[in-house]
Parts: sequence; C-alpha cells; structure tokens
Amino acid sequence: MKINRYQDITTIEGEGKKDYIDRHSAFLHCEDNAKAGEKFTVKVKVGDAYPHPDDFDHYIAWVQLWDGENMLAQTNFTAGALGSTPNQAEVDFYIVPGKKMKLTAAAFCTKHGLWHSDEKLVEIAE
Repeated sequence: MKINRYQDITTIEGEGKKDYIDRHSAFLHCEDNAKAGEKFTVKVKVGDAYPHPDDFDHYIAWVQLWDGENMLAQTNFTAGALGSTPNQAEVDFYIVPGKKMKLTAAAFCTKHGLWHSDEKLVEIAE
C-alpha cells in the first residue's frame, strides 16, 4: 500500500492539489516535553486549511497514533460521524509516556488511502 505524506502546500501550484494534500494529511499537535508517568495529550487532526468529505463512499475511516514502530492508539469513524458535511476529523489521545517518544500519526481515507504525518520528537522528564 502506498503511504502518502504531507507536502508544504505553500510550495505547490494549483488550488486543487493544495486541497487534496492538506485535507488528507494527519497533523500532530502536542507539547515538545512531557513528564514520565503523567497523562499527556496528543491531538491528531486530519486536514488543516481544507475540510475532508464525510460521504458514504469517501470519509476518514480511522486515525492512529504511533511511537516509532509501536501503535499506541486508534480511533475508528463511520460515514456520517462528522455530520455528513466536510470537516476535519480530530481526536485527542491521552497517553502515559515512559521514555522519549518519536510520534507520528496515520489517517486512512476510504477513497485516497493511507496518509502519514511528519515525526514529532517528545522529550520526557523524570
């Protein structure tokens, strides 16, 4: 399966291509530092500037949070979960870190496949 990745849309020609790349890309939002053994919030949002369709045959089916090669969490969506209107799928994951993390997010569009975020390093303090 092809893995699609975000490209900086400010460097891309054409509104349609910018829309396509942005609305499928997973974006991680979290602090750069966490404390070992304490709950840590990681927000994953699919799309930033452009909303994704929420149609019966075209929607975000799931969002995953990874630390390196270890999947930490997954949320599944069904068609219509976002009100059957274009929107950004958004999930807050609450994890308890024990060591330095290399976080990535993945999202799966039922029409356009798998999309991965950029990696985010999170330092852990004792």
